Amino acid sequence: MSETPKSGFILSVNAGSSSLKISLFRRDGVDVQNPHDIVDLLLVSTILNISAPPAIFSFKFAAHNEGHEGREAKKEPVPSIKDHATAFAHFLDYLKREASIDRGQIVHICHRVVHGGSLFTPVVITDESYHYIERLSDLAPLHNGGALSVMKACIAELPNANSIAYFDTSFHCTMPAHISTCAIRQDIAKKRGLKKYGFHGLSYAFILQAVSTHLRKDPSQLNLIVMHLGSGASMCAIKEGKSLDTTMGLTPVSGLPGATRSGAIDPSLIFHYTNRAGRISHKPSLAVDVHVTTAEDILNKRAGWNALTGTTDFGEIVKHMKEVDARKAKGEEIKEEEGKWRLAFDMFLDRILGYLGGYYVKLGGKVDALVFAAGIGERSIELREAVVAHAACIGFELDPELNAKVDSNEDVVIDIGKSNDGHRVLVCRTDEQLEMAKECALDPRFWQE
Repeated sequence: MSETPKSGFILSVNAGSSSLKISLFRRDGVDVQNPHDIVDLLLVSTILNISAPPAIFSFKFAAHNEGHEGREAKKEPVPSIKDHATAFAHFLDYLKREASIDRGQIVHICHRVVHGGSLFTPVVITDESYHYIERLSDLAPLHNGGALSVMKACIAELPNANSIAYFDTSFHCTMPAHISTCAIRQDIAKKRGLKKYGFHGLSYAFILQAVSTHLRKDPSQLNLIVMHLGSGASMCAIKEGKSLDTTMGLTPVSGLPGATRSGAIDPSLIFHYTNRAGRISHKPSLAVDVHVTTAEDILNKRAGWNALTGTTDFGEIVKHMKEVDARKAKGEEIKEEEGKWRLAFDMFLDRILGYLGGYYVKLGGKVDALVFAAGIGERSIELREAVVAHAACIGFELDPELNAKVDSNEDVVIDIGKSNDGHRVLVCRTDEQLEMAKECALDPRFWQE
């Protein structure tokens, strides 16, 4: 690990399945007693549609940041971006060419890594740790590969900066054994690391701290049910500031359905899905060898609400659902195929409610707040409304006016419920890049005393 000064730039890199989010922070004048202001955001960049070119590039300086000038980019198509590595290379070129920032000031690069296996603390990327993460790629096929390619690019382009892996699985290492254990032979399970790991941990860590600050309660006194609802969706029951249970398991494919993920299904479904007979059959002659890679591809990339509706955009699903419902209310004839929008919405809602009820019982009914987060959780007025309407039976109530105004409220945590004494309903604008930067800035291993 390279020696670093007391201050410097931290680059946080978040590789999604088809996206790359990058934030640049400055660690300066650190006050460890006030960790909320330990880093200063300088700029953000997003690259979307990496797997469906042309990729779309955006680059923006932080609104409060002074002293840096350069050209901002907004949704510029970049045909030269073909994968995560070329996306990161384009960012570095842009940073050097269009922004007055010396990339040599970057001392640490934080990488969000979805699956950490048995690693539960941040690690500096070496040959050994790189190959360990590489071996875990099959357990997070939509993400680990992208993160690894960006790590390679960082080591090549920024050789004097430390690349550090932050694992989404780390937050859930507190889950008790009876929750994380799978009901299979334990000698095989332990040898192969087969258990529930859970994901979106960086998001949950950020949300826990943000809600703790908002409610003015120590994290160790908080019980929360958090919904990280995006293209990849999960939920987490947090008891006394620690992960008690979460919906994803050995891999991110389990639990809630997502844009292209199936969510939890009967394990036998994949065999029947690929059966030559086209129907359920146990005849050996009709069997098909389904390899792990095939099953992973089907359940990770060819399922979810995209398989039901033809779109990965949940906002589009809600829009079409409301249009069809309005026509139906007027007495218009609705084609059977048009029911797919309502089906996708209701399916997602149903799975959320199933876990919400289970977590409420696991927490003994002592829940300080329901928290909505991530793209859908932060933007979908309709989904929040539907979830809380069903949760009225356990004491949660939505304020329709506050719920409708979330987009215009710039706070990190926003109250949208009617209760101020327990049973709060909150929206939290989660920020995984900021969480990594904060953890990096506070870690004494990475800075000179």
